[in-house]
Amino acid sequence: MEEIVKSVLAKLERPLSITKFPVGLEPHVEKVIGLFENQPTKVCIIGIWGMGGSGKTTVAKAIYNQIPRTFGDKSFIQDIRQVCETDHGGLVYLQEQLLSDVLKTNVIENRLSEKKLFIVLDDVNEIDQLKHLCGNGKRFGQGSVIIITTRNLDLLYQLNVDYVYEMDKMDENNSLELFSRHAFREAKPREDFNELARDAVAYCGGLPLALEVLGSYLSKRSENEWRSVLSKLEVIPNTQVQNKLRISFDGLCDDMEKDIFLDVCCFFIGKERGYVTDILNGCGLHADIGIRVLIDRGLIKIEKNNKLGMHHLLRDMGREIVRQSSTMQPGKRSRLWLSKDVLDVLIKNTVSTFFI
Repeated sequence: MEEIVKSVLAKLERPLSITKFPVGLEPHVEKVIGLFENQPTKVCIIGIWGMGGSGKTTVAKAIYNQIPRTFGDKSFIQDIRQVCETDHGGLVYLQEQLLSDVLKTNVIENRLSEKKLFIVLDDVNEIDQLKHLCGNGKRFGQGSVIIITTRNLDLLYQLNVDYVYEMDKMDENNSLELFSRHAFREAKPREDFNELARDAVAYCGGLPLALEVLGSYLSKRSENEWRSVLSKLEVIPNTQVQNKLRISFDGLCDDMEKDIFLDVCCFFIGKERGYVTDILNGCGLHADIGIRVLIDRGLIKIEKNNKLGMHHLLRDMGREIVRQSSTMQPGKRSRLWLSKDVLDVLIKNTVSTFFI
């Protein structure tokens, strides 16, 4: 009877809605499932980490939809950051949702340790959220799996998770297919738009969110409109993508970390980490810890030869933040990085405070 009930429930359960075109999704799903599928007695905590728009939530939903009924119950707690930011009682609400999902009641009982659970905590940005919702994982039964999606690597280290799965950018082939699915409703670009499509894909830099947003925006537009949009993006980034990326910037703890990020965006990409640290420390910015925080938040990376790098859409986001401080008068901005702006400010003597 129990097996029949499980079978019926599995057929009735409505899967979570994921992306319309799941290009390149399955390899991520298989790798994450592989981290826990052969550990039947261990409580396994896995962090999926990456920059905004990299597909963390989409992967977590796809895994959730594939989980068999060997788990006693499961729960997907979505948009934790947003719920907690907009509702002071958000954590209590999320706790009640979790308990209701896995115990079928909102009354706390000493039954969690008896259940093999599958739980996804989506978009976590504070350690207290993890402590309230899953503690250290020991409250759950043997074989339970907890997946956490976050932009903050340090949170996963603080919780001492078993595995961290990093979402890397999409490769060129998958990027072109995902973009084409949204722009042309086909796996490949139309022949007459091939070059423009590849330029658009290069601009997106393998970020699924950008590929989806830009592909959808350019769908059914004329060739001249495509050229106009791509030319505009060189000066003013796409607002929808930028708003998603800016969440990470706004979530930095203090103005000093934000200043370091903006300085790297404008001046120090490709520069050696020690060199940059010395300069920023000389400006009183405590760059040793500041740069570490930015790395953990996925805002910058350390590349070959210990040089600083970042996704160019994050760079554009940072520079747009500076530009928006004074769109018409470059001399009133905190930083100038384009030679034409520097010359304009010096020739017209409109400088306020800036760094070169």
